[in-house]
Amino acid sequence: MSERIGILGGTFDPIHLGHRDVALAACTAIPRLRIVIVPANIPPHRSPPAASSYHRFAMAALMAASRSGWTVCDMELQVHEPSYTSQTLRRFHALGYAPHELFFLTGADAFLEIQVWKDYPSILDAAHFVAVSRPGLPAGQLPARLPGLAGRMVRPPLAADAAGATSIVLIDADTADVSATAIRQRRAEGRSIAGMVDESVRYHIEQHGLYTAAARGRRGSDGCAGSPAGRLHGQD
Repeated sequence: MSERIGILGGTFDPIHLGHRDVALAACTAIPRLRIVIVPANIPPHRSPPAASSYHRFAMAALMAASRSGWTVCDMELQVHEPSYTSQTLRRFHALGYAPHELFFLTGADAFLEIQVWKDYPSILDAAHFVAVSRPGLPAGQLPARLPGLAGRMVRPPLAADAAGATSIVLIDADTADVSATAIRQRRAEGRSIAGMVDESVRYHIEQHGLYTAAARGRRGSDGCAGSPAGRLHGQD
């Protein structure tokens, strides 16, 4: 059987329980899925991240560390240009992965905007796309909201090898009602973020004073340059 790689991409500023729940839902619905978290370096459609690439990679690694089969990849952090999903998928192809082995994980709310993503519609042939329910938008609403793509949408379980044409996999699941914006706002106001991120991530944020008023304007000022090592197969 071919390998199944679940790609969880994003700015992760910071990575939170909503991200975790999307990945867990995909792992539950799709057997043998190995999660690879890919932090973006330069997000194309938003302001620069508040935390440095070093901290965002570290927080993703902390969340992955306690979960079997989850890894973090720094391929996008090595590239000093906007991180588009289509280019990320091409980099996985260059590593030898076929489109049917790749499952790009996203919330249903984000997938609703797929038609404005770079290289649409050809991007849908580069991997399976997995759209997981988010608060306010169940995945089951996507066929009606995106009728032109309804014919490509499927529900688990998938065929044993998932080979052939790529699909849009819809997964209904409960996911935490949390956002990175809300986390940063609470930190700026001096409020607790307990229950919004993994405890290891919360400890890292608090130890390094991330997202506080004092932290503004000093991204990466902890003396660490560049991004940590962590190639696709290089971190357990």
